[in-house]
Amino acid sequence: MIGANEIKKGMTLEYDNGIYEVLDFQHVKPGKGPAFIRTKIRNVMNGSSKDVTLNPNDKFNQVIIETKEMQYLYNDGTLYYFMDPETYEQIPMDYDIFEEASQFVKENTNAIIKFYNGKAFSIEAPNFVELEVTDTEPGFKGDTAQGATKPATVETGYTLNVPLFIEIGTVLKIDTRTGEYLSRV
Repeated sequence: MIGANEIKKGMTLEYDNGIYEVLDFQHVKPGKGPAFIRTKIRNVMNGSSKDVTLNPNDKFNQVIIETKEMQYLYNDGTLYYFMDPETYEQIPMDYDIFEEASQFVKENTNAIIKFYNGKAFSIEAPNFVELEVTDTEPGFKGDTAQGATKPATVETGYTLNVPLFIEIGTVLKIDTRTGEYLSRV
């Protein structure tokens, strides 16, 4: 059990019959009245966020979230299969867990999977990925306006804005946190 006054950013705890990650917190000591803690928390299972005011005397169970890097193997139309590289165990996952990361993770690449009580609840792509452009409009000589961009689709189906000189077959480095083009590889 930890007290509300011991809460730190990034900590995971049980609150209101759910598992929440602390996104931000602020200790407030008003001129009149008792101190309190204003927090922003996110439900790790469904991603919803909310602002909560806590009493410093409140107690919570701290939750341990297990994180593993696993290799995405394939999908069979309904389930997505990941392999633990240490044990070679294959774990099937539903699309609703993999949906956001699927824009950046292609077959035979690694993803970070979070588990709570042995059940996977979140899949994250690595911070940077290299993906090949499969569709984009051609850039024309003379199109050199500063910062001009065009849409491009990469091999996973994700569409992003890229500079005009990017062509089909070019491998791009993409920041998965923002979904933006960083450079050519």
